[in-house]
Amino acid sequence: MLLTKKVLIRSTVSLALAALVSGCQLEQSRSTIAPQQLTVSASHYYQFQLAGQQYQVLTNESQLQLVTGTTQLAAVGGNFGRLTLQPLDEDTALLAAMDANNNSLYLWQVSSKASESLQLIRQQLISSRVVDDLCFYQSSENQQLSLFLLGGRGGADQLLLQQQQQWLAEPLVIRELNVPYDSTACVTDPVTGALYIAEADRAIWRYQAEPEADEGRSLVQVNTPFGKLQGEVKALQLLPDGSLLALEEQPARILQLSGSGDLLTTLRVPALPEASGLSVNLQANKAALFVSSEDASPVQQLSLSLPVAAARSSRAPLVQVMPTLQTEAASQRGDVMDDPAVWHHPAKPELSLILGTDKRAGLDVYNMQGKRVQRLTVGRLNNVDVRYDLAWQGQPHDIAVASLRDDNTLQLFAIDKQGKLHNAGKVATSMSEIYGLCQYHSDSSGAHYVFVNDKAGLIEQYRIDSDGMNWQGVLVRSLQVPSQPEGCVTDDKRGILFVGEEDQAIWRFAAAADAPTTGEVILRVEGERLVDDIEGIALAEHNGNSYLLVSSQGNDSYLIYDAAPPYTERLHFRIGTNPQLGIDGASETDGLEVTTRSLGPGFEQGALVVQDGRNRMPEQGQNLKLVPWHALLQQLK
Repeated sequence: MLLTKKVLIRSTVSLALAALVSGCQLEQSRSTIAPQQLTVSASHYYQFQLAGQQYQVLTNESQLQLVTGTTQLAAVGGNFGRLTLQPLDEDTALLAAMDANNNSLYLWQVSSKASESLQLIRQQLISSRVVDDLCFYQSSENQQLSLFLLGGRGGADQLLLQQQQQWLAEPLVIRELNVPYDSTACVTDPVTGALYIAEADRAIWRYQAEPEADEGRSLVQVNTPFGKLQGEVKALQLLPDGSLLALEEQPARILQLSGSGDLLTTLRVPALPEASGLSVNLQANKAALFVSSEDASPVQQLSLSLPVAAARSSRAPLVQVMPTLQTEAASQRGDVMDDPAVWHHPAKPELSLILGTDKRAGLDVYNMQGKRVQRLTVGRLNNVDVRYDLAWQGQPHDIAVASLRDDNTLQLFAIDKQGKLHNAGKVATSMSEIYGLCQYHSDSSGAHYVFVNDKAGLIEQYRIDSDGMNWQGVLVRSLQVPSQPEGCVTDDKRGILFVGEEDQAIWRFAAAADAPTTGEVILRVEGERLVDDIEGIALAEHNGNSYLLVSSQGNDSYLIYDAAPPYTERLHFRIGTNPQLGIDGASETDGLEVTTRSLGPGFEQGALVVQDGRNRMPEQGQNLKLVPWHALLQQLK
């Protein structure tokens, strides 16, 4: 198996290199003007506009200066080796710089108002790594402003500065990234959510800038003979059309690359023996490029014409809600947890429990403080669901049922009045790859059922009977969807089964054992809002309204629909970072559950419980996140 994996990795890299080589054979020239030497010298130089006026930031080994025209507005002592600028509005910008003398981060607000030209927001010692570069990331969709601190020894931090237009009291590390050991420069694309990182003179990589996004990377450009890089890349900048500028140190030259890595332009800077800094100032249909050197040589200015292109627009803001509780992390890393369920204590809501399946070991049980209180190591469980009042061992018990992948059975658990779970046996199925599961209690007949599906699209309905001592399962009906399903939920009052066919659609079936076996598609994957995989599905009842909640795994979001025709979408949202409680957002969600009954303080109106596939802050095993139901009700209103 390891040999196969190694061969696959090598094949993937080879294909990526081949694609780069074939895509970079032809250099496309654009209109440029020969470099002009400015009268200023600086190790780093930025030129930008505020309120229609030109400003410059210059650094050398002893200070940072803010200048407009021939007037120095402010000066700060320090050896500021790296800096980056983020416009906030027409009148203000945010300036970040690292003092190489003590590895301290400085954040200033730059204003067009003379009295507030350079205001220090924060000075902070960075102890996690020596910072080689830094770059802002503005996420319009998730309404967050963050700053990447790039270390040269294989690591980077993502600091959250602002969320939903509110500044945090202190920057918060929301992600730690593993990056190449010799990383030298970074820049982000706010439109595509890309983070570009230069690996010295070897490669340029593309990562995801969103903190809850997938951790994978893709190759943009490599060194010769496979690609066009020749010298060490000391700086990266982005142009409005999404193309990338890479500054090579020696000999000094700038490569303009498309987002996919194709070489568009090569600009040489012969007046500089070595280059260290690159900044861009947009001027109508041209970009003024400023190249500086650490040896304080005069700054060189180049002009690059920009083609007329359709404006790239950032993604529209998406509603954000915050988790207020999370469970302990899974004991193992990787894809471990899958599906939650809620057990309500009969008398004391604060003693209710959260159940979560472990795809490698069994079932974990958590209290309403998120602490694990019980673990049942019965095998590889996938989905779980809870219903109430079914006698077992001569006593009233509630029932939890989970799909057991070890032997394709239904694993039964009895829950006593104190909330302790007991292994109550198994029910055999005809499944070959058991997968999703949900329970159904018929309000009309009082009978208990379990719907279970497999990866081939088969759905089986089992009646669970009790003789007062033990439980038995009887197959009563079989259903079918065209491809792999998983998440499902039933409306016990109305006798409806909803099933998620992962890549395609949500189906509705009649839940009664004697009902027809044909179903209907009620919602389809359209690739923008509902993006495959369709994973968790849950039902919520509130003030006579019935809502269907769905996890849209492909874009790390969630949707709420009316649970009755025409199944109108009511809310599209994400679960974001809670900086005050130090809880990260939720992403890559498999299963979810919702209850509108009280779970105690903080969850008096119930909660949405979701599996978090990427558990950050700190990076650790997967867990479950809880969002108060009233937070979603506020958005629904």
